[in-house]
Amino acid sequence: MALRKVVDRFTKPVEELDRAALVQFCDALGVIPMDTIVERRPVRIAGEITSVRIVPRAGAPALEVTLSDGRGAATAVFLGRRKVAGVNPGRRIIVEGVAGRAGTRYLIFNPFYTLLP
Repeated sequence: MALRKVVDRFTKPVEELDRAALVQFCDALGVIPMDTIVERRPVRIAGEITSVRIVPRAGAPALEVTLSDGRGAATAVFLGRRKVAGVNPGRRIIVEGVAGRAGTRYLIFNPFYTLLP
């Protein structure tokens, strides 16, 4: 068994190993996987921030934070904000709110969030 792990570690792509580690980390937190999000229901998800961008919505800025848990992705939208301290790509975060859908993306507007070390 240990030999198999060593062989996998040296033969699998780094991205696949990182994704597996992220899935394991999120499972340990007891949150729901992003690929099981149900629209218009309260959710508590965790993941790693993959992108942060400012998008105008109805004439006001909105900070869109896309996060991934290795299985799926969701976007947290902070309306009226250009910046949230500590929210940077690569940072891990827990997000709570009601999920909505826009096309193929899940959006959570003005969520509660907890930054993880």
